[in-house]
Amino acid sequence: MSFSASEPSRAFGAGAVADAPVPVSASALLDDPQEWSSFGRQQAAPADAPPEEATWESHVVLSGMHCAACALTIEEALRRVPGVREADVSAATCRARVVWDAQQVRPSGWVAAVQRAGYRALPAMDAFAREHRQREHRRALWRWLVAGFCMMQVMMYAWPAYRAMPGDLTLEMEQLLRWASWVISLPVVLFACGPFFSSALRDIRQRRVSMDLPVAAGMLITFVVSMLGTFDPTGPFGREVYYDSLTMFVFFLLTGRWLELRLRDRTAGALEAVMNRLPDSVERQRADGSFERVATRRLKVGDVVRVLPGEAFPADGCIVAGSTQADEALLTGESTPVAKPQGASVTAGSYNLRAAVQVRVDSLGEATRFGQIVALMESASLQKPRLAQLADRIARPFLIGVLLAAAGAAAWWWPTDPSHALMVAVAVLVVTCPCALSLATPVAMLTTAGTLARRGVLVRNLQALEALAAVDTLVFDKTGTLTRDGLALQDVQLPPEGHLTREAALALAALLARHSLHPVSRAIAGTAKGLDGVAADWTIGEVQEIAGAGLVATAQWAQEGACTLRLGSPVHTRVGQGGSGGQQAVLSLEHAGRVQELARFAFAEELRPQAQAVVQALQQAGVAVQLLSGDHDVAVQRIAARAGIEVAQGGCTPQDKLARLRALQDAGHLVAMVGDGLNDGPVLAGAHASFAFGRAVPLAQSKSDFVVMGDNLDAVAQTLLLSRRTLRIVRQNLAWAAGYNALGVPLAIAGLMPPWLAGLGMALSSLLVVANAARLARDAGGAAATPDPIAPHAAPTPLEMA
Repeated sequence: MSFSASEPSRAFGAGAVADAPVPVSASALLDDPQEWSSFGRQQAAPADAPPEEATWESHVVLSGMHCAACALTIEEALRRVPGVREADVSAATCRARVVWDAQQVRPSGWVAAVQRAGYRALPAMDAFAREHRQREHRRALWRWLVAGFCMMQVMMYAWPAYRAMPGDLTLEMEQLLRWASWVISLPVVLFACGPFFSSALRDIRQRRVSMDLPVAAGMLITFVVSMLGTFDPTGPFGREVYYDSLTMFVFFLLTGRWLELRLRDRTAGALEAVMNRLPDSVERQRADGSFERVATRRLKVGDVVRVLPGEAFPADGCIVAGSTQADEALLTGESTPVAKPQGASVTAGSYNLRAAVQVRVDSLGEATRFGQIVALMESASLQKPRLAQLADRIARPFLIGVLLAAAGAAAWWWPTDPSHALMVAVAVLVVTCPCALSLATPVAMLTTAGTLARRGVLVRNLQALEALAAVDTLVFDKTGTLTRDGLALQDVQLPPEGHLTREAALALAALLARHSLHPVSRAIAGTAKGLDGVAADWTIGEVQEIAGAGLVATAQWAQEGACTLRLGSPVHTRVGQGGSGGQQAVLSLEHAGRVQELARFAFAEELRPQAQAVVQALQQAGVAVQLLSGDHDVAVQRIAARAGIEVAQGGCTPQDKLARLRALQDAGHLVAMVGDGLNDGPVLAGAHASFAFGRAVPLAQSKSDFVVMGDNLDAVAQTLLLSRRTLRIVRQNLAWAAGYNALGVPLAIAGLMPPWLAGLGMALSSLLVVANAARLARDAGGAAATPDPIAPHAAPTPLEMA
């Protein structure tokens, strides 16, 4: 059983209505414990407990949502289900996170609760969810086309009434035009307006208020008033009909909603492209050596799979046959292909670029780095920033106020002209839709999260974007942040009586260094690449590593015969200290009881190439930069001087860093921290906003708000600049939404805004908010443009597939 694209009818019933009960086959699939991992992860359980006794965190895609009030309704419905511990719903992404106890409830139970509330829930990681979204796009497009065509036809029939002088049209002709307009308006009311009416009916049954209720009420009032005027021209409503206004504002509303749907899909496109990178199925090797295609979630550790060019690796593993190149942009933020020969390890979510390879599966699901990334992104996409929470809280009271204002406006105008009074009420109902207010913050925040994901920065906490935009001080750790993880060889010093050249000494030291993973050994081996032939007159025997001291090896030298080589500290190599200080390694030769120094290697931490430019960019942006490190103060001051940081302190324990951070905060500063996540947990958690470099720490253990997946320090400055631009966009959106309502409501109540203009204003308000936020996806806040690591090989978004 699987929720595959080939089984849409089995999964949830493609043609079922929103409030229909879950089909038996779909319930069986949802309640199959083997399927739960396809749209969620096990959160907590006793050791070796079966899935049926665990607590699960599941993610589902929702349909039928249009506003923050819908999100609150679904949250309430889910939280009322016994066994559901947490429920978070995002109106911007139409996704929900549900934490449930498998001992008390099954997925079909809380999915049915969503359906009883009038919505539909589909597994978020399932191919059928993407198909369902495609169908939603197509239906929205058809409704828009029908509304547009009928609007043009109705305007043709209404035009003579607008242009005719008194006496130009006979009563029979005018009545014929009204009947023609009524006929043409029927498809608009019965088909194009369907989502508005069904949503309003659902609200009435559930005794609640959402965005579609006042809009549907306005549509229905307009059509009924016009129909009464058509059927009874001499009655109280016969003076004028409003079919043209009805079809126009329906067309404008559908235009705005369709464009908004496209923009919102594009907004979350980067997040969805990352979270849906794993293939739905993969070729697994049978016992006889042939291959069969199975669902990815059916894989087990030890399976051998064949991955074709252009496909994503389904799990972490090792290449056992073939060689290729892989796109690991998701993990590094860099789009340069990485060579993967036989025996190389591959990561889930990275793309096979060149040739088919066979991979042995070593880890699956949450155990992979990709699983951790998806968990972070899903959690962040469902968080509600402070401003969004405020908008959610006022959404329902605002809608109730809209209904009361419309009723009051109708009562005020009724004695003068009942028909006009109802049109004033319609204008008030339509113009005051709180869509723009509800979308102002979450759409901008999610656009930024998507943009950062495409640049190799994962946002763990959407709230931190607000905090980061306001920081005035940024504190760097040194090792693993301003500097690379390893050491760099700075100098090779040869004794005056030495017998080796610089290249020969380096090549000889590398023959020993390749037997160790110590940072000093790796620095020597890395620098000596291509020099193997220089030490051809040396033959190295057994090499032994002495922990904390160095390497020792037996050797044969053409000039001295059998001898002993040592590489390591001066004490280990049995030579004097000498040198110029700093971190050093010595290569010595021991022959016939005599020790001779062959070379001395000086090392230093390698400053990231972007460090100086990043510090300068932050300072130009008004951010004070400091450096705190546990390393020796001399090394810290040297790195700070090279990076352009004036305030630096060495010898800091994690407690010292936290105390310094709190001192800055007590002085009124808003502080961001950049660390490697290993020993910086307390200070990362205590900062207003924090960064960790993803290679340095398991993502699940990181305490940071932002995780930089690669080695590019530019990402820190880019994120800060983009967060500031995001907050400006949010303020612009909120100002526009508030200003639009402050201007539109008085005009509607005064009778100066016809329904079609109210519909246009409502559509444009929401569209402007989403389009303004979409600018964040095209610009990284003024930072230098960087390659898009995901776009070249990303899974298509539902918009692109449609």
